[in-house]
This record gives sequence, C-alpha cells and structure tokens, in this order.
Amino acid sequence: MAARWVLLGLLAACVTEAAKKDMLNVCMDAKHHKTKPGPEGELHNQCTPWKDNACCTANTSMEAHKDQSYLYSFNWNHCGGMKDKCKRHFIQDTCFYECSPNLGPWIVQTDTSWRRERIMDVPLCKEDCDQWWNDCQDSFTCKENWHKGWNWTTGSNQCPRGSECRPFKTVFPQPADLCEKLWSRSYKYTTESQGSGRCMQMWFSNTEVNPNVAVAEYYARLAGAPMPGPGAWLFLLAPALLALL
Repeated sequence: MAARWVLLGLLAACVTEAAKKDMLNVCMDAKHHKTKPGPEGELHNQCTPWKDNACCTANTSMEAHKDQSYLYSFNWNHCGGMKDKCKRHFIQDTCFYECSPNLGPWIVQTDTSWRRERIMDVPLCKEDCDQWWNDCQDSFTCKENWHKGWNWTTGSNQCPRGSECRPFKTVFPQPADLCEKLWSRSYKYTTESQGSGRCMQMWFSNTEVNPNVAVAEYYARLAGAPMPGPGAWLFLLAPALLALL
C-alpha cells in the first residue's frame, strides 16, 4: 500500500513540473513566432543569446537588424536617421520580443489582424530602461505610442499629418515613459536591478545562462498561474498504475 502512494506522489510531482515547464516555455501566437521554442543553432548578432532555445528563426533574427525589414515594414528612421547607439536598443527589443520563450506570464489575448496574442506589463530591469532612454534621448520621433496612428500610405510608417519630430527626451521625459508608452504597455518600468531575479533582461550575454527563465518562474508562482490540470491526469492514470502493483 505504501508503495502505491509513493508512486502516486512521484507521478503528481512529475506531472506538475511538466505542466509548469510547458507554461513557462512558450511562444506567443503572433506574426513571426514559431509554434514552439527550440534550438536554432545560429541566430544573428544581437539575437544570439536565444539561440539555444528560441521562438524566432534565423531568418527573423536577420530581419530584426534591418532598418526597414519585411517583419513589420517599420521604419526606425521616420524622423531622420536614428543614431546607432539608440537603434541597437530597438534591435534588442525586437530580438527579445521575437525570440524569448520566457514571456508566458505576460502573454494576453488580443484582437488584431496580424496576431492573436501580445505581451503586457513585462517588468523590465531598471538598467535596461534607463540605458535605452539615455542612448535615445537625442534621437528624434514624432509619436509617443508606436503601435498605432502612423501614416501607412507608402507601405511603411510615416509621421501622421500635423505631427512634429521632437527629441526622445521631449516625447518621453523619463525612462518609464519610453518603456511603458512606446508599445502600449508591453513593458513595465521597475526599480529592480539585473540579477535580482525580479525583472526581465533584454540584454544578457550568450555565454551565460538565460536569467529570464528564473524570473518568469517567479512571476508565474506569484500570480498563482494555473497549470493544466495535473489532478485530472492523476485521476485517469491512478487506476492503471495501481493495477500494476
């Protein structure tokens, strides 16, 4: 009898862990994401840190580095040439969004023609937001929210009529304004630091363990994220397992 309950306990632990892993190792249902994360072998330049487990393909990682790629036909240089030190943050933002398999706790449903899911309020580390703002403050843009309101008549985003190109530091007075308003609250500014285990890092080395795995697990537990029914599996499998003893 004791052996039976030990077996059931082990099964419960295995099923729960498997469910948690599936929930935290996912790709959102969006335009260019793979259906499941997995190794890519090689990803281009700034997307390299995700090569061992990615939601993006090698081709997507190449396109992420272009000024105006087929991904979204988005033109970073809509107010003149964006400075390279600023542009690298937008490339990293694209790599993070397209490639990370650790965004599960912040994926929500959306109703658009080009994606069924999006991310919302992903807690970014203070250093990531602050450096993004510092490096972009003297580049120019004409809009606060880059998700909508552009003039697309030419096939790529142009400033809407009547708008004015202004320095980032005017459009986004603080780092929090940039991180939170740019993509309709996709990101949330935090005072947590890299390495704290409480914030997501856009920037990390491809030679280190992905720090965002542990962060996603923490927030999933904090939110009491539901796992897909291990109790149901136990109920169905228990009679068969007990019959074997």
